[in-house]
Amino acid sequence: MGKYCFGIDVGGTTVKCGLFTTEGEAVEKWEIPTRTEENGKNILPDVAASINEKVKEKHLDPSQIEGVGIGVPGPVSEEGEVPVAVNLHWGRVHIVKEMEAMTGLKVKAGNDANVAALGELWKGGGVGYHNMILVTLGTGVGGGIIVNDKIIAGSHGAAGEIGHAHVDDSIKDPCNCGNCGCLEQVASATGIVRLAKEELAAWKRDTLLKNRPLSAKAVFDSVKEGDELSIRIAERFGRYLGKALAVYACVTDPEVFVIGGGVSKAGPILLTFIEKYYQEYAFPTCRQAAFALATLGNDAGIYGAAKMVL
Repeated sequence: MGKYCFGIDVGGTTVKCGLFTTEGEAVEKWEIPTRTEENGKNILPDVAASINEKVKEKHLDPSQIEGVGIGVPGPVSEEGEVPVAVNLHWGRVHIVKEMEAMTGLKVKAGNDANVAALGELWKGGGVGYHNMILVTLGTGVGGGIIVNDKIIAGSHGAAGEIGHAHVDDSIKDPCNCGNCGCLEQVASATGIVRLAKEELAAWKRDTLLKNRPLSAKAVFDSVKEGDELSIRIAERFGRYLGKALAVYACVTDPEVFVIGGGVSKAGPILLTFIEKYYQEYAFPTCRQAAFALATLGNDAGIYGAAKMVL
């Protein structure tokens, strides 16, 4: 009799679900809508109903199921309680207790970025390593820290909020977190556009960026074509991020940095700019850290959630 586990990734619009073997092979992946109305009171019952249905459909015995892992956008306490998840309109929710009651299965819960990091370590860009920092470069900058194969969540579940390290005193407009000068403001997709606008305003020579709608993708596409201004922007981005990662390395001494999120679609060229400045600023013992691209994309969350219960 094979053993199985469920991985659930709760997003603002959809809940991604996966049934896995305990070796990490995906048996089936599916999605259900996230019903956030009425303070998200339907979210967990919907997820539980979907799991219970899948157990029936696959003729699984509860003894074959190791448990359910669930990742949510917000801090999660060690007891599996979510004080607040803004995108889900949740107040305080005790995920573990509620889900265990509705499914009869063992449940573990974690922050979605931390859970995604565990997924990349298990079956993605971090395979073969035990100490890793995941950096997700999207609309914002997220992250997850793994030490000796375990998620580091911290006392409030806020460990791994790497996008909110302060990196620039000159930025006076606030980040989404309320502070000013966060890494997220200069290294996310929107942050790269900010840098591009600053550089374009002072640039007198020709550049490919003048003929393209401005985006992080346009910047790195132009870098690949040798555009001088785009390379200058990528250097600034790389300095901010490489320098910040050098600081994090002093704290957790990772074997690998795995870079994911929409901006990572630029490919290996992205890593060259980050690694160059990381090497310049890193503590000598930490300079051996490898850099890799994330490989699981949007599935990192369900893989990591499943791994949490094993």
